[in-house]
Amino acid sequence: MKGEKGMKIIEEALKRGAKTLSENESKQLLSQYGIPVTKEKIVTNENEAVAAAAEIGYPVVLKGSGSEISHKTELNLVALDLRKEEEVREAFKRLTSNKEINVKEVLVQQMVKGDRELVVGLTRDAQFGPCVMFGIGGIFTEILKDTSFRVAPLTRWDAMDMMEDIRGKKILESFRGKPAVDRELLADILMAVGQIGMDNENVKEIDINPLKLINGKPVAVDALVVLG
Repeated sequence: MKGEKGMKIIEEALKRGAKTLSENESKQLLSQYGIPVTKEKIVTNENEAVAAAAEIGYPVVLKGSGSEISHKTELNLVALDLRKEEEVREAFKRLTSNKEINVKEVLVQQMVKGDRELVVGLTRDAQFGPCVMFGIGGIFTEILKDTSFRVAPLTRWDAMDMMEDIRGKKILESFRGKPAVDRELLADILMAVGQIGMDNENVKEIDINPLKLINGKPVAVDALVVLG
């Protein structure tokens, strides 16, 4: 059944008292609902990190991982655009020797480049229940506040209408020689996020930011699921 494995991830997290899923667990949940996510692997030592990077393919990103780590950039727990084994080893050592937080595992992730960043999310409103959010992502999410909302569950028409609702909708068109966004796939993602909220009352929030584009196809690069 769709999302059954995802429900197990949530149940296990709640049993251990976690208030959020780790980035990797969050993406596993999204993936269960057909949402495209980056190629990635959790590792616990340098050699595993090097092997994972070779398997995923350079360049890669290394991130400190764990359900208690939700603000990786602020804690300096991200190493971008690593292109060879030595860089991966150095990054692993740096991340696992952070003085502010004990990093027991590291996420080795496919590096996704791109100028366009979108955000997709879910909030649980006291009156309306799960509501899906879509807008301009990356560092501009909080600055521009260019987002649209719909109450779940979403129809395909709802999802398409959300794309037309944001001021910066031209970002979805062909841009600097890059193809237009695959709107059908983006609509699938928006509907799937709504469905996660409908299926799992313990999911309080979802934040997929950024959702980047590979040849016009959206991929979740970072994700956080808050439980409640």
